[in-house]
Amino acid sequence: MQARRIAFITFNTMNYSVSAQSVSGPDAAYADCTLCPRACHANRFERSGFCGAGTMPKLARAALHLWEEPCISGKQGSGAVFFSHCTLRCVFCQNHEISAGGFGREISDAELGDIFLRLQDEGAANINLVTASHFLPSCIAALDRVRHRLHIPVVYNCGGYESVDALRMLDGYVDIYLPDMKYADDTLALSLSGAPHYRETAEAALKEMLRQTGAPVFENADNPEIVDGRGNAGAKENLDGPGAPILMKKGLIVRHMVLPGHRKDSIAVLRLLANLLPADRFMISLLRQYTPFYRVRTEPEFKSLNRRLTSFEYDSVVQEALRLGLQGFMQEKDSASEEYTPSFRLEGVP
Repeated sequence: MQARRIAFITFNTMNYSVSAQSVSGPDAAYADCTLCPRACHANRFERSGFCGAGTMPKLARAALHLWEEPCISGKQGSGAVFFSHCTLRCVFCQNHEISAGGFGREISDAELGDIFLRLQDEGAANINLVTASHFLPSCIAALDRVRHRLHIPVVYNCGGYESVDALRMLDGYVDIYLPDMKYADDTLALSLSGAPHYRETAEAALKEMLRQTGAPVFENADNPEIVDGRGNAGAKENLDGPGAPILMKKGLIVRHMVLPGHRKDSIAVLRLLANLLPADRFMISLLRQYTPFYRVRTEPEFKSLNRRLTSFEYDSVVQEALRLGLQGFMQEKDSASEEYTPSFRLEGVP
């Protein structure tokens, strides 16, 4: 997703029957899976869960990524690790090749940890876990292996449909949360993302994320002094200004992508956030990058989404954010382009 332009052991299940009682450590969560709000209770050593995933982390791309918010991407890029499969069913998903199609390659927890270190060596501003909810035990195991050598922040980049209990597993591991708040209307969430009780689930998740991170903390990339909660350091450049970038070191950025025909729900999302979270403890990122993808292109049921966002739709949402006193990021019109969709060809995946 782009926002600067405002882009060990494997078990042969034929021979083994693995129960929750026979697995210890973080991997035990795979044996009776409740990692996402669907709580499908799949024994993922024997069969995939609702998400489509097994027990080994599956990656589609692990490389420097310049298309996040400026304070996430920095100069060199965010170390984005794109995980395959997903707990949501968004009909407009720009990454449907990996989320619904499951494209990717399985690796070990040790290999995942090595990827984190390689991205750090390449100059990544952070380690960016993109849609990792269904692989949390593997992410934690990988971080445990390398955290004594990892000196850049860890970003948890997700769709907002998260289990609070699962998020608590990440307490102390994640420095920056980068969730979506996709909808205020549960009917819309069920129709477009197949997510029951989305609003209350996402609200609870956001509160837990904020509890873990506290107010935003930033740092100047060339002069590592801690700056204030809005990224200002005296007369230094601001978050999106010239010169050395101001990087987020800790905090919460809530993304919302405005959908064509649904600006009223977007405005409701902003009002929800303004009432839910203290305005000085999080940032908003309003995404204009909607591009018709996946099912909206072919299925008549979703034909109203088979168009670009208008300037009126997006600008009216931006004006509401300003009225509410929310601070953060907006995108330029040309961000709605397929050229900003990541190419999934196993780049950086061993």
